[in-house]
Amino acid sequence: MLSSATVSPRIIVLGNEKGGAGKSTLAIHVACALLHDGYTVAVIDLDLRQQSLGHFFAHRTTWCAASGAGLPMPVDGLEEAKSLVGLDDAEATARLEQMIDTAAARADYVVIDTPGADTLVSRVAHSRAELIVTPMNDSFVDFDMLGAVDPVTLELTKPSLYAESVWESRKRRMMGARKSIDWLVLRNRLATTEARNRRRLDERVQALSKRVGFRIGPGLRDRVIYRELFPFGLTVADLSPVVRPVPVSLTHVAARQELRSVMAAIGVPGHVAGPDIEEDEVLAEAS
Repeated sequence: MLSSATVSPRIIVLGNEKGGAGKSTLAIHVACALLHDGYTVAVIDLDLRQQSLGHFFAHRTTWCAASGAGLPMPVDGLEEAKSLVGLDDAEATARLEQMIDTAAARADYVVIDTPGADTLVSRVAHSRAELIVTPMNDSFVDFDMLGAVDPVTLELTKPSLYAESVWESRKRRMMGARKSIDWLVLRNRLATTEARNRRRLDERVQALSKRVGFRIGPGLRDRVIYRELFPFGLTVADLSPVVRPVPVSLTHVAARQELRSVMAAIGVPGHVAGPDIEEDEVLAEAS
């Protein structure tokens, strides 16, 4: 575990303009993994309609109170995003900028979940990001959110509107703050697909990454455990001999390893891809 006092605030934005790609699931797991590392974390839920991040931490508060578990929690501020509703563009932009500044001053990391659409608040959040994390389901349907392909040859033809908007955010940040925005695309919910189709998709993702400048990392598979723990406000990072609302199995060990690989791809100090032998032995013995 690293001391939170030695880490500068870092703003992580989970974003793309397609719903169902797993942004909220990743935001929840990244925030909880950071909390268990001993960092202070602020979370901002800008998906004002769905509010999955807000609901998750509300469930977490209730479950901890009922079970007596002392799990780490983010700093207060989940309700603040609701104050953006009904404001005009200028007021909403100013309020959100202030919200992000306040969160960054109070926490080591700020995790921001954005809606699956091109909205004002999403654009403001992207422009303030130090790292944009874009989950992508393992299909050409989701790749269309990043880039267009020729319908005959399947060759990459151009970046998508979302990729272009991220490029504009990076350009504005470089011109204004003289800082770049790192962009990480995670291959989320990997499926067992036909090898030729997987290879075609891999090639297009690699080609687009070189063209628009993002890194590629592993995401989270479509596992029952991620959905199973949500109603309790828990993640696989929380599981222990004390915190075990569902039976623990070896699949949960694999899920922990997936999350560890995600945190390594993000670049959180102290995280490396691969199994933590001591931790996994504890979980395996409990199964």
